[in-house]
This record gives sequence, structure tokens and C-alpha cells, in this order.
Amino acid sequence: MELSETAKLALPIVLAQVGQITMMTTDLVFIGQLGAEAIAAAALAGRVYLMSFTFSAGLLGAIVPLSAQAFGANNRAVVRRTVRMGLWAALLSSFPIMAFALGGEQMLLALGQAPAAARLAQQYLFGLTGGVAPALWFLALRSFMSAVGRPEPVLWITLAAIPLNGLLVYLLIDGKFGLPRLELFGVGLATTLVNFATFLASVCFVLLQRPLRDHHVFTRLWHFNGNSMRQLILIGMPISLASLMSYGLSLAASLLAGLISTRVLAAHQIAFHVAAILFMVPFGISMAAAVRVGQAVGRNDGPGMKRAGLAAMLFGLLITAILTLAVIAARFEIAEMFLSEAGRHTDPTIWLAAELLFVAAAFFITDAVQSIAAGSLSGLKDTRVPLLFAGVAYWLVGFPLSYVLSLKIELDAIGIWIGLSIGKALYAALLVVRFLLLTSK
Repeated sequence: MELSETAKLALPIVLAQVGQITMMTTDLVFIGQLGAEAIAAAALAGRVYLMSFTFSAGLLGAIVPLSAQAFGANNRAVVRRTVRMGLWAALLSSFPIMAFALGGEQMLLALGQAPAAARLAQQYLFGLTGGVAPALWFLALRSFMSAVGRPEPVLWITLAAIPLNGLLVYLLIDGKFGLPRLELFGVGLATTLVNFATFLASVCFVLLQRPLRDHHVFTRLWHFNGNSMRQLILIGMPISLASLMSYGLSLAASLLAGLISTRVLAAHQIAFHVAAILFMVPFGISMAAAVRVGQAVGRNDGPGMKRAGLAAMLFGLLITAILTLAVIAARFEIAEMFLSEAGRHTDPTIWLAAELLFVAAAFFITDAVQSIAAGSLSGLKDTRVPLLFAGVAYWLVGFPLSYVLSLKIELDAIGIWIGLSIGKALYAALLVVRFLLLTSK
């Protein structure tokens, strides 16, 4: 029963996440036509952007457990205040993200990246900057809809956004129908336009569709509630910091790959993009786990909390294992999909990317477990101890191993992925044990 309920809630969320990554994949395929250097620059820009964006996204992640617990307790007033403060937090946090993105080239140069790659990365970041606030607002409303058990509108919005994004990238990257050729800046600008469209569509659903409109989340939108904002920060800040550690680890791994060679960085980016695609499935299940566990807390259903978390972990593990086997079987075709248009000189990059996809299999599975376990713990509003676990697993174990294995033992990109996999495995184990201990009390 619990497994079916989790699957029913998770499926629209997962499909929406897959839709998001489909748009990212479309972007990367178009960028690949510009060459391996453009892919490497997009990798650097993506790491810079996500490192800052993730901080705010993690803060807004507190909307799910807080709203789910209030919804389980049938307290619409708390749901409304939580979402309202989430929209405030999204606006306030968008400004430092934009400032961070606008200074991306200087930061990349300071970190030792090639000037040409840093310049191209900055073009991409310029295009992305204007869409930060609507992207965060959409995330806040998406969290609200998931928390009250109505994730379907997010899926519909995302499905409509996929062709829109593809069309805009096609028109802007090469300058079709008389438009200027904008290349990487055009890809970023397309993302900004899509972010505005998805946010406006989500507002329409929240205002017009029952039962979403019955919560009246836009009522007294200008009213600031200090207690609700404090709760949002107390629960969301550790999520932000843990996510920042994770994306910081991704950035550090990309920088390590960039220090080796541009070819290694391009292959590493392909493997990381595949990891991001696979991660969308457990991330969606993680949101469903946070909702189911949080609603059980609101109902004061102790056994239901444990069942919800374990069912979600089992569900995510099985699906990710199947997807990982599919990636291993099709690893060469996947690599060729990104680089087939870039020229014969990319053949070594294709082989290296395929090899990394095989080595990263353990990473894919442990990343799924840690994501769902973290979501289950956030449903209990337990976020501070997982933050400590992230610091230990990622930065005291994972990254040092990646550095030593790649640069000192000279395993290059393979060493990076072995270290990352070990760090993820440790983090996943710690989170699962933590969840079992808390729900067994």
C-alpha cells in the first residue's frame, strides 16, 4: 500500500524532473555542435551557476516538509504562510545569485581555468542571469503543489516547456530567421525565457485549479511573517549547505578534470550530465518521500513515517539499478550522441566518456540512496545532522580521494570518479542509519 502511494505521488514528480533534464540535454546537444571547447565552457558555467542557485533551492526545500506536515495536520494557515515566505526567500536570494553569475569569468580565471573557456562560460552565464528569480519562484510553487499531493500541474507545465526550450535554443544559438547568432549566450537566454513562462503557468494553476486555489497562497502576499521565515531558515539552511557541499564537490571535480586537459573535462562533463539525468529519478522520489513522511508526522503516525521512507528507498534503488544497467549497455552510444557532430578529433573523448560511465555505476546507485534518505529525513525536519554527514563524506573522504587518485596516483578522470563514488557511498550509509534510528524510537 505504502509503495503504491509513494509511486503514485512520485511518478509525476519524477517525470517533471526528467523533463527538466531533457531540456538540459537538448541544450548540451546543441552546444556540442559548437565543439568540445564549448562543452567544456558550459560545464564550467553550469558548475558556477548551480553552486549559487543550489543554495537558494535548498532553502526553498524546507517548503515541502513544513507544508506537508501542516497539510497532514489539516492546518491550511501554516501551509499558506510557509509558501508565502518561500516566495519572499526566493526573491531575496536571487540577487546574490545574479551577482555571483555575473562575476563567473573572474572566478574561473582565479581558479586557474583557461581564459578562452572562462570567456565562453561567462557568455552562457550572462544569458542565464535574468531567469534566476522566476526559476526560484517556480520552485517554491512546485514544492507547495507536491506537499499537498497535487504534483500533476508541474508535469504538464514541464512537458509544454520542453518543445518551447528546444525551439528557442534552435533559433538563438545559430541565429535562425534573421535573429542574431548568440551561441552560448543564446542558450542561456532561452533558459531565462522558459523560466518566466513556467513560473507564470504555475501561478495560473495555483490561482485557478481546485484544490490548489483553496489554500489561497497569494493572499496577503506582501505580509512578512517572521516566525514562518525563521522556520524556513532553520530547516532549509542545513539543506542549502548540504546541497552546496554536493555541488561544490561537483565543481571541484570539474576543476580537477580541467587541470588535466580539455578532453578530460569534456568527457567528465558528459559523465556528470548522465549522472544528473539519472539523479532526476531519485530526486523526484526524494520529494515524494519528504511529502509522505511529513504527512505521517502531521497525522502523528509513527509507523507510517518509517514505512514511507523505506518504501521510497526501495522504489528508488530498484529503478536506478535498472537505469544504470541501461547506461552501461549504451555507454558508447550515449557519448557519441553528445560529440558526434564535433569532428574526428573527439574520438578519444568518446572512449574516455564511455569508460567513465562504466566506472560511475556505483556513484549512480549510491547517489540515489542518499538523495531519498535525505528526503525522508527532511520529512522529519531532521536536516542539521545530515549536514554534518555531508561534510565528512564529501570533503574529508570523497574529494581528498579524488585528488590523490587523479593527480598523485595519476588515474586521471577515473580516479576522480572512484573518489566521488566512495564519498557518496559513505554519505548514503550514514543517512540510512540515521533514518532507521529516528523512526525506531
